Amino acid sequence: MTKYRTLLLATIGFNFSFLIWFSFAPFTGPMAEEFGLSVAEIGLLASAAIWLAPFGRILTGWLSDKFGAPTIFAIVLAYVGVFSMWSAVAESYAVFFGTRLIVATAGITFVIGIQHVSEWFEEEELGTAEGVYAGIGNAGAAGGALILPRVFTADWSGPLFETSWRAAFFYTGVVSILLAVVYFVFGEAAKDEEKRQATADNASFTDWIYTATRYGTVVLALAYVMTFGLELSMNGWLATYYREGFNTQNLTLAATFAATFSIAAGLLRPIGGYVSDRLARAERNILPVFQGRYREQWTFVSLCFVVLMMFAMTLAGLSGQVLLAVGTGFLVGMGCAFAEGAIFAQVPAMFPNSSGAVAGVVGGVGTVGGIVYPLVYSAPFLANLHLGYSIVAISMIPIVLLTAWVFQPHVAERATDDGFVAHDDSAVVADD
Repeated sequence: MTKYRTLLLATIGFNFSFLIWFSFAPFTGPMAEEFGLSVAEIGLLASAAIWLAPFGRILTGWLSDKFGAPTIFAIVLAYVGVFSMWSAVAESYAVFFGTRLIVATAGITFVIGIQHVSEWFEEEELGTAEGVYAGIGNAGAAGGALILPRVFTADWSGPLFETSWRAAFFYTGVVSILLAVVYFVFGEAAKDEEKRQATADNASFTDWIYTATRYGTVVLALAYVMTFGLELSMNGWLATYYREGFNTQNLTLAATFAATFSIAAGLLRPIGGYVSDRLARAERNILPVFQGRYREQWTFVSLCFVVLMMFAMTLAGLSGQVLLAVGTGFLVGMGCAFAEGAIFAQVPAMFPNSSGAVAGVVGGVGTVGGIVYPLVYSAPFLANLHLGYSIVAISMIPIVLLTAWVFQPHVAERATDDGFVAHDDSAVVADD
């Protein structure tokens, strides 16, 4: 293997994981009709797709450091495929809901791939490489929204199934199992044995607790709540929003509108990582208040843009113009992409021998937004479906303020040593 083949393998695996994770979104209409679901219950289903991700990502990040990414990636793809096929034949909503909960853990593969890529690329290339991996991978949600309802159309008739969404879930499950075999056979854990051993040696539980509570880890995890968590929530919700909020009854058209967000949030993510790399290499300040903290400056600017665009999302929705809302949704996706790329340029650069553990914490905690935000969007007490975006934006402001505190130069320079549980005084002695 070379680093570019590793990047290709990880990206393909994660892209499909995202596709199968949100494969339910284009079919919420016919599923709601078959199982008798309300809009609020659809919102609950979108939220449930994230429930197991926080713990799963934290666990698999550590397992990837301990046992290597190819083994862990293959295991996840295999069982996700089995449960996706099971969900396709579910006759009761309880069985369907439970199997889709397991399928939704496909999203935990993100941290496995982050760890895998970081084991092959040097620090000056990490932002770009991780951005390409995560960006193209995240676009799998858009692929699902664009491809699945066109392949498995409303008038689908066999083989095996007479219902479009059941066929979609079954055949994507088959592909997932095949990809598991490919990843296990062709994947290599690290570029050399020395790198593999250094990572494994830092994978004790004590090391994990220490790393997980550093200021840098915590603030990046919260920043990921308001970016990737937001992305997850929009991936699972926007098709329903465009259908119900603007009376767009054409399922394919609503899914296409929703896909514009997923395309922006996915394919533009490499730009976020590239800009972070570029600013760090050139030592260029774009926000002098964080003088000398080049990656932090770009991350902060991106986070502020996300908050502003979420307020704009409400205004666009209240205008009643669906195309204006779609365009604003694209800008929200762009902000998410830039911020996510920036965040995961920082993670492996800050923690080179614990990238899996930190990616697991950041990626795991970040998915909490995907659980909570859909419940806000679909809350029955809201006057309309447009107001939830502003409520979410308001909830993001404390995270931005905490980020500003940690990104101060005198705090940021010790963000990998100082934490909320214990400080590393050895760093102070070394500095003295």
